Amino acid sequence: MVRVETICLVSCVGAKRAIPAPAKALYRSDWFIKARTYAETIGTQWFILSAKHGLIQPDEVISPYDQTLNTMGVVERRDWARLVQGQMNQQMPDAVRIVVLAGQRYRESLMDYLRSRAQTVDVPMAGLRIGEQLGWLGSRTSHGPTR
Repeated sequence: MVRVETICLVSCVGAKRAIPAPAKALYRSDWFIKARTYAETIGTQWFILSAKHGLIQPDEVISPYDQTLNTMGVVERRDWARLVQGQMNQQMPDAVRIVVLAGQRYRESLMDYLRSRAQTVDVPMAGLRIGEQLGWLGSRTSHGPTR
C-alpha cells in the first residue's frame, strides 16, 4: 500500500440513529460530529474505531448497536485490539502521522501497533475531560467552541 500523510482514528459513541446508516452518519453526538469534522479536515483518510465492528470505513453502512469497550474486561479489549490490528493490516495504509481521537480503553492495546505503522502517533486530547475535548475540537472546526 501507498503511505499517506495523515490518518485519523475516531472512536464510536453511544448516541446513534435508530436505523442503519453509513457509519459517519450513524453516530450522532456533538463530540462525534466535531471529531468527524476535525478528521475530515486534517486527515488524508479517517476510520472509526467501533466497539462492535472494530475498524470501520466512514461510508460503511452499519446497524445501530449498544456496545462499548468501557464495559468490557481486559481480555475482551485485547481481543478487540487484535481484531482491529488485523483489519488495519488489510484496510489502512501506512502513514507519516496517525491522530487518535479516542479514549484510553480504545487506545490502550493499539498504541504500540500504531507506532509501528507511522512515524508519529498523536493523541491530542489525552487527559482532557469531555467538556475540554468538545472545546478543543470546537476551536479547530467550523462548529466553534461548545458553551
